[in-house]
Amino acid sequence: MNDLSDVNLSRRSVLIAGALSATASAVPLSANAQQQQQQQASTPPPSQAAFSFTVNGKQHTLEADTRTTLLDALREHLHLSGTKKGCDHGQCGACTVMVNGRRINSCLSLAVMHEGDKITTIEGLGTPDNLHPMQAAFVKHDGYQCGYCTPGQICSAVAVLDEIRQGIPSHVSADLNSKPLLSEAELRERMSGNICRCGAYSNIIDAITEVAGRPA
Repeated sequence: MNDLSDVNLSRRSVLIAGALSATASAVPLSANAQQQQQQQASTPPPSQAAFSFTVNGKQHTLEADTRTTLLDALREHLHLSGTKKGCDHGQCGACTVMVNGRRINSCLSLAVMHEGDKITTIEGLGTPDNLHPMQAAFVKHDGYQCGYCTPGQICSAVAVLDEIRQGIPSHVSADLNSKPLLSEAELRERMSGNICRCGAYSNIIDAITEVAGRPA
C-alpha cells in the first residue's frame, strides 16, 4: 500500500514549484513594463504644425499633428465626412478628392503637404438642391448601391473627364500623341483605382458617358 505522506508531499512540491515559476515569469514582465513606461515618458510629444488651404472655396487654417493625413484633416478637423475612409492604404479610392484639379487618394497624403492648395471634396461639387451633373447622372443611372464608395467615384469621374479633355493618356491609350478616345475601355482603365464592392461598374460607366456627352 502506498504511503499517503509521499503523495501529499508530491502535491505540495508541485504547488510550490508552480508558484515559484509564476513569480519568476512575472519579474521580467514587470521589468519590461517599467522599461516601456520609461521609454514613453522620454518620448517627445507629437510635432504640431500650422498650415492653410482652401477647401470647397473656403480657406481654412489648421494646427495638427504633422502625421495627420489629408483624409483625417478633412473628416476629423473640418468635419467633412463625405470623403470616406475605406482601406486607408490607397487601394480602394473611397477617399478620392481633387487637389488643384487633380484627383488623389487623400489617405496617402499628409495634410501639411497641402499648404496653399485648393481642395475639392464631394461636398464642394454640388448640393441636394443643385446637384453637379455627375451627381445627377449617378442618381439617374443607379451608379451606386450601398453608397460608401460613391463620393470617391464621383470625384474621380469628374477628374477623369478633365484628364481626357486635357489629352492626358492612360495605360490603354492607343496613341500617346493623340487625344484619348472616350471609349468604355478608356473609362474603365481610368476608374480602375475606385473599387465598388457592390459591383455597380456598368451603371457608373453609363453615368460618366452621359456627362461626357454634354458640352464642356
